[in-house]
Amino acid sequence: MRTLIRLEIVRALRNRKFMFFSVIYPPVLFLLLTAGADSHSKLSGTDVSVVMYYMVAMCAFGAMTAVLMGNAEMIARERDKGWVRQLRLTALPGRGYVTAKIASAAAISLPSIVLVMVVAAALKEVRMDAWQWGGILLSSWAGSFVFAALGVAIGYLATVDTARLIAMFCYFVLAMLGGLWMPFTVFPAWLQHIAEYLPARPYAALGQAIEFGDAPHLKDIAVLAVYLVVFAGGAAWMYRKDTAKA
Repeated sequence: MRTLIRLEIVRALRNRKFMFFSVIYPPVLFLLLTAGADSHSKLSGTDVSVVMYYMVAMCAFGAMTAVLMGNAEMIARERDKGWVRQLRLTALPGRGYVTAKIASAAAISLPSIVLVMVVAAALKEVRMDAWQWGGILLSSWAGSFVFAALGVAIGYLATVDTARLIAMFCYFVLAMLGGLWMPFTVFPAWLQHIAEYLPARPYAALGQAIEFGDAPHLKDIAVLAVYLVVFAGGAAWMYRKDTAKA
C-alpha cells in the first residue's frame, strides 16, 4: 500500500497542467474577488472582513478544485484503461486503494492552500496570530480529504464520459451552497439550513471559526467526519465488489 501511495503522489505532482490550474487558479480568483478591497473593508451588512472571508473561502475552494475534479476523472480513465482491474488482481485492499487516492489528492491541495494564504498576507496585508495561520492551513487541508473521497467514489461509479460532468456539478453546487463565492448569509434561511448539512459549508466554517479566534465547532467536524466515512466507505465497497468479480 505504501508503494502505491508514493506512486500516486509522484504521478499527481508530475501532472504539470493540472498542478498549474489547481495551484494558480485559487489565488488569482481570490485577487479578483477582493479587487479594490483592503484589510479593513467589510462585507455589506456584516462585521466580516472581505479579504479574510475570501481568503478562507478560496483556501477551501482551491483544495476542492484539486481533490474533487482531479480524482474523479483520473480514476474513471484508469478504470477504462484497465489499470484499476490490474490493481484488483493484487492483494491490495479497498481501504488501501482509497487511501492512496486521498493521499495523492492531498499532496496537490496543500500548495494551493499555502499560496492563497501567502498572497493574502503579502498583497492584502492580512495579519493574524501564528496559531490562526496554522489552524486555517491544517483545517483546510484536512477537510479536503472529504472531497478527495467523494472524487474517488464518483470516479469509481461513473464512466469516462460522465465522470467529469458529475464532478463539475457536485463541485459548483457545493461551492455555491458552501458560501465560497458569495457570503453564506445572502441565502434564504431554509437554504442556509440545508447547506449546513452538506459538506462544503461545514468545511468552510472550520477556517472561518479560526479566523475569528474560536475553535472549530464540533457540529461541523462531525458532519465532515460522517461524509468522509460515507464517501471513503462507498468507494472501498465498490472496489471490493469489483474485486470479487475479477
